[in-house]
Amino acid sequence: MMNIAEIALTRHATKAFDPTRKIPADVVNQIETLLRFGPSSTNSQPWHFFIAESDEGKARIAQAVQGTYSSNDPKIRNASHVVVFCTRATLDDAHLSALLDQETSDGRLRSDESRANYHRTRSFYVDMHRFERRDVQHWMEKQVYLAVGTLLLGAGALGIDACPIEGFDQIVLDEVLGLHERGLVSSVIVALGYRSGEDFNAQLPKSRLPAEAVITRL
Repeated sequence: MMNIAEIALTRHATKAFDPTRKIPADVVNQIETLLRFGPSSTNSQPWHFFIAESDEGKARIAQAVQGTYSSNDPKIRNASHVVVFCTRATLDDAHLSALLDQETSDGRLRSDESRANYHRTRSFYVDMHRFERRDVQHWMEKQVYLAVGTLLLGAGALGIDACPIEGFDQIVLDEVLGLHERGLVSSVIVALGYRSGEDFNAQLPKSRLPAEAVITRL
């Protein structure tokens, strides 16, 4: 049985990647599955993922990590693959209809009644965040970060090193990838690959607050 706690104890944010090592295609397929099947509130899936493998693709993303963020440039260029996590700009009716159609096609909604009930429940939460709390963008991005967590732990289980990157120029990245035209905004980048000998973070012990400081048992 896999020791998931051991993976949590040993994975870390990789600070330097070996540019000569590439993630095998079958493992990349598993990573794509992790992304697609991550959890989201009401199965809203308010995301899109750009995956760069080629030098050209990674160079496009690296345009957003210049100047203030230049320390992240080699992480992106030397990684095997780079994932840009994007959040939808809105949860519009077209997206909600597409979700219902896919759930019906996949056999989750097996009757008109179950389809109507699920649509009503999901719309209740979407409209609550749209109109009452007025935080729908923040709510959607929370779901995207669930996908980030799924990827980071899953990558560790696959023996892949990873580094989440929030230090980038969102305006530049959105323009480079043409995100606004697609109704998207960039949220976070994750570089994936294999650590190099220059990854100082691999040699440092992990540090977390003690259990009693962050866990209360009721």
